[in-house]
Amino acid sequence: MVNSKGSVESEISKAITQWEKDFLGRGSVSVKTDILRDMVIVMLQGVLTPAEYAVCESKDGMLTIKKTRSELVESGVEDLKQIIFSVTGEEVKSFHTDISSRTGERVMMFKLANNLEKQFNG
Repeated sequence: MVNSKGSVESEISKAITQWEKDFLGRGSVSVKTDILRDMVIVMLQGVLTPAEYAVCESKDGMLTIKKTRSELVESGVEDLKQIIFSVTGEEVKSFHTDISSRTGERVMMFKLANNLEKQFNG
């Protein structure tokens, strides 16, 4: 039986939340995953700590936080790719991420080898 698109998206969100807790020491406030064609797009809200928001008030501080957070996530990118593969059965071709120092949101985009959305459209 093929899982629904919504259940796969939910499973990815849960797995990435758990990864955040295990790897980064804390999870985001909310995680929403969307499958669009050959992409898995994950929006994480509440990523920054109150101290990081304070540091982000200066340009240098913001760049430092973005760089540090990016390096942390990039150091765990193989785990993230494995999560996507184990949930979807699709190989991740590339991974892109950025964080907003203003809103504390992170976006992760996994580009897959195949169009995953097609599997749900019957």
